[in-house]
Amino acid sequence: MERLIGFIGIFVMLGIAYAFSKNRKAINWKTVGAGLAIQTTFAILVLKTPWGRHFFQFMNDVIVKLLSFSDKGAEFVFGGLVSNPSMGFIFAVRVLPTIIFVSSIMSVLYYLGIMQKVVLFFARIMAKLMGTSGAESLSASANIFVGQTEAPLVVRPYVARMTNSELMAIMTGGMATISGGIMAAYVGLLVESLPKIAGHLLAASIMAAPAGLVMAKIIVPETEEPETKGIVKLQLEINDANVIDAAANGSTVGMQLAINVAACLIAFMAILATANYLLGFGAGWAGIQGLTFERIFGWLFTPLAWVMGVPRADVPQVASWMGQKTVLNEFVAYLNMATFLKANPGVMSEKALTIASYALCGFSNFLSIAIQIGGIGAMAPERRHDLAKLGLYAVLASSLAGFLSATIAGILF
Repeated sequence: MERLIGFIGIFVMLGIAYAFSKNRKAINWKTVGAGLAIQTTFAILVLKTPWGRHFFQFMNDVIVKLLSFSDKGAEFVFGGLVSNPSMGFIFAVRVLPTIIFVSSIMSVLYYLGIMQKVVLFFARIMAKLMGTSGAESLSASANIFVGQTEAPLVVRPYVARMTNSELMAIMTGGMATISGGIMAAYVGLLVESLPKIAGHLLAASIMAAPAGLVMAKIIVPETEEPETKGIVKLQLEINDANVIDAAANGSTVGMQLAINVAACLIAFMAILATANYLLGFGAGWAGIQGLTFERIFGWLFTPLAWVMGVPRADVPQVASWMGQKTVLNEFVAYLNMATFLKANPGVMSEKALTIASYALCGFSNFLSIAIQIGGIGAMAPERRHDLAKLGLYAVLASSLAGFLSATIAGILF
């Protein structure tokens, strides 16, 4: 029954996108169908075939092992705060160092030209099968591995002349996926409760690339002729002198990202606590006890969580995390998810947690609008107005892309 509901959920996600489309007659359904086919085929290969499951487990183990090395660097700096079990789990010294480490690794891989080949591989598949332009395909592919302001750098020369549909695709792709450094942080948060979380997050980020293009092309269809139609050419300037310089520069970028994550979490968790206090105080006067914004988010997102195939008993909790991710950010949602699982082991079904892992995987929140206007707008200041107009549409499209991936993962579970 839950699997049948999941199939309905796919049409619900597409239906919501269609309802908000700016030009329904211009929608290229071949692009939509091809994107869904790529997304579903990858999910089947990874989650259902024997060799795919072996590869999935292998990548999960590789990522977890790689992240364990970051503890060595963190232990050198923070000592017993990392290595002493009696200290418990301290977020700042167990999670944030992984962002720095992975950012450094990614910088080295780009310097060696390895990541460029991987990005081109995925981009050519999407451009060939979906008919999307080279620029938007490259950006979507790069977003699998780097952040929402770094990925557009691979198509920087074209940003100023992009169509609105291409800009929408770039914004949506950035919000629908997560960077390698942030993925590492999520794995660090959840690996004790969900041993397979690394593989699931990697699969979710890859699936989100075509899903983001699908939702972007439904909501803002292409009505012009893109400059890079049929051309997939990667232009990325590497300024590092050598591998050591690349590693050092990557660690610096990672440190800035880690500080930004820590600052946002401190602010958002404090804001949420303040808002819950004020809400509870006001609700108490009305005779309503225990009302929190998490509970309200749960009510609002319950229908979506249900059509995604989440088991009925787990719907309220998953819906609450979905709401937190959209209104605040995904880090708050994952942090609350990790806290809940440590306090309540074995309470939720594995299927619900798998669906939640995919649904929360992405930068689709309101803060990302400002981040992208600042980041992408710096590459083409004359397009800031267009970026601002497309912001809310991109949040919607990227959220639906993540929910679509979660729905497909739930069907195949």
